[in-house]
Amino acid sequence: MDDIDRPMVDPQLKALARKIDDLIVLCGQLDDENHRLKANASDWEREREQLVEKTDLARSRVESMIVRLKTQEQES
Repeated sequence: MDDIDRPMVDPQLKALARKIDDLIVLCGQLDDENHRLKANASDWEREREQLVEKTDLARSRVESMIVRLKTQEQES
């Protein structure tokens, strides 16, 4: 009987089963981490959009003030 025909011995089977169990646990952990990272990325994107809106509003207000100041200066 050659190596291909010989059934896997019990310690090898147990070691393989342990490795498979470890991989299943690792896949679960990676899946959880992936979900957390996606949620964090979504939160950061929303925060970024809010900051861009606030920056645009502030820029608009400053530009408006500058125009008013220039107008007042020219009228003086």
